[in-house]
Amino acid sequence: MSRGTPGPQDGAGSGARRPAWFTWTVRAVAAAGIVVVAWACLTAWGAVVHGHPLYAVLLGLTVLGCALVLWRSLRPRPARRGWRLAGDLALVVAGIVWVAAMAWLRPFSAVQPALDAMVSDDSVTVTESTTAVTLVPARGADGTAVFFRPGAKVEARAYAAVLRPVAEAGHTVVIPKQPLAVAFLAGGAFDAARERVPQADRWVVGGHSLGGVVASSDAAGAEADDVAPAVGLLLYASYPAEDLSGLTVAVESVSAEHDGLATPAKIEASRETLPPDATFTVVDGAVHAFFGDYGPQPGDGTATVSHDEARAEISSVSTQFVDSLDR
Repeated sequence: MSRGTPGPQDGAGSGARRPAWFTWTVRAVAAAGIVVVAWACLTAWGAVVHGHPLYAVLLGLTVLGCALVLWRSLRPRPARRGWRLAGDLALVVAGIVWVAAMAWLRPFSAVQPALDAMVSDDSVTVTESTTAVTLVPARGADGTAVFFRPGAKVEARAYAAVLRPVAEAGHTVVIPKQPLAVAFLAGGAFDAARERVPQADRWVVGGHSLGGVVASSDAAGAEADDVAPAVGLLLYASYPAEDLSGLTVAVESVSAEHDGLATPAKIEASRETLPPDATFTVVDGAVHAFFGDYGPQPGDGTATVSHDEARAEISSVSTQFVDSLDR
């Protein structure tokens, strides 16, 4: 062999192939991605179809990407060294993170009686778009409307049953469908709701859990607006992330006795961050997941009251609060 001729040990030109462990790792990650998508669709199909479309789009892209990776893994690939190998390893790690994120973001689907509450009748007209669920009193709404943000990873329809009595009392209720069911990703949703319901000249903003955190900021940002200001803040198992003790809007905090997430201790501590005249209602025997209808939630407490009883009390307190803010 001449001195200038590359030998078998010289890399890409030698016919060397990627090690089997690397190829099988890539295939395992791609297969896991397809399994996660199938699992999410089988266990949360209602939320995938009726939620904000972003998650469904990402699931579709995940399937396409994983299928492409599997197909390419069947073709012989040359071994890589140095920064190229590091780049390949980084892509594998990124794939693992992506698949894990798709699994973690699987939303909680609405269950009964929320699904029945999504049906229009002679008292409430229910409409659903790609970005919101709206409940409108069939006999005409007054000027005070409600904008309510769902909790993290909970689809909007899950709050239809607990908030329907508010609509039956004469108030339009808008429940936004948040991107990836995360309130922080729907910063402009309240302004969009006010544009969608121009006849409302006063708003009660509210939310469950993480949704309440963002709703608190909505209230602070809109309390002094000249047109359709926020006049009330309705918190379900939630509290603000900042000091809002100077807030001028009325505040109702509804919490659960056995909440394992927004615990009674956390709710008690939130008194310092809310106005002195804020009202606190504790639903005896209830848990975090009782503020919507989406099944049990990991990390929650154990209920000692029925969901129906808790829902009725939450609806009653909410309706009385919104009614009290009518002119």
